[in-house]
Amino acid sequence: MILRFDFFFFFDFFHILRFGSDGFWKCLCEIEKFSGFGRIGRLVARVALQRDDVELVAVNDPFITTDYMTYMFKYDTVHGQWKHHDIKVKDSKTLLFGEKSVAVFGVRNPEEIPWGEYGADIVVESTGVFTDKEKAAAHLKGGAKKVIISAPSKDAPMFVVGVNEHEYKPELNIISNASCTTNCLAPLAKVINDRFGIVEGLMTTVHSITATQKTVDGPSSKDWRGGRAASFNIIPSSTGAAKAVGKVLPVLNGKLTGMAFRVPTVDVSVVDLTVRLQKGATYDEIKAAIKEESEGKLKGILGYTEDDVVSTDFIGDSRSSIFDAKAGIALNDNFVKLVSWYDNEWGYSSRVVDLIVHVASKCG
Repeated sequence: MILRFDFFFFFDFFHILRFGSDGFWKCLCEIEKFSGFGRIGRLVARVALQRDDVELVAVNDPFITTDYMTYMFKYDTVHGQWKHHDIKVKDSKTLLFGEKSVAVFGVRNPEEIPWGEYGADIVVESTGVFTDKEKAAAHLKGGAKKVIISAPSKDAPMFVVGVNEHEYKPELNIISNASCTTNCLAPLAKVINDRFGIVEGLMTTVHSITATQKTVDGPSSKDWRGGRAASFNIIPSSTGAAKAVGKVLPVLNGKLTGMAFRVPTVDVSVVDLTVRLQKGATYDEIKAAIKEESEGKLKGILGYTEDDVVSTDFIGDSRSSIFDAKAGIALNDNFVKLVSWYDNEWGYSSRVVDLIVHVASKCG
């Protein structure tokens, strides 16, 4: 199974990854391209380059040079300097990761990116622009067979690894990896609902700043609060993450909603899930259930800690959701507040690669 995928990073970089070049996979499905090389794009590339089952093949960005691509990939304020194989520029259309050549494109229109010429079947759409099925389908015209959107989508099926990825069918050509917050919330909500039943609930995510926010007060006609200085304010904001859980877990559709507070930290966020339970349980019983799942079926996806942790302790954590046993509280056996951390950059990027591998495994 040859697995290849590319990233398309509009206004950013674009990477192409090929899976199984050394025979790790034997399937007709190939994954090979990235489109968009912003925060998530670069980190998905970093994740992929540290795995044995995926190979970086190409990068696309219409607005920056290969020199600048190299710099942005190598140096990262949050996740540190790239310390694995060396990265350097071979020429204006080629990067070298160690001895591995990576093609570089500078194409604005995804229809014109020559995916087919590189034998790539799966594009990771990481621009944040082409997030619905119609727009993302442009990659199919360029020769891609599948598109994975690294953002929530209004009409593409959403999959959260550890929750509903088993429902993926090979005939689905355009899918979404949902959001980082949905990836944190959904595994926790699944465990609680499976064990105790959720009658209803409210979620708040205390979320680190992102590139869409303003460094200083600026115009933001659709979201006035969102136009205020990100590094100097706690900013109430909307999020569709809780409602999106109802799409990946239909049993919870209409039972959850939520909001966000954007705070002046650069990475790691935390979900506060307050729910009314159908079946009463002590807080110790809830902790035990989550711990059991974190060591079982959801190992590597859902974590569990009883340490006195703070946000920076989770920078670089590849798990989607790490339950903080000491931070939660219960009013009674039917009404509880649960707290779970997530690296909204690294954890999410890890799930993008996991979803790519899963999709490829179903293409035989």
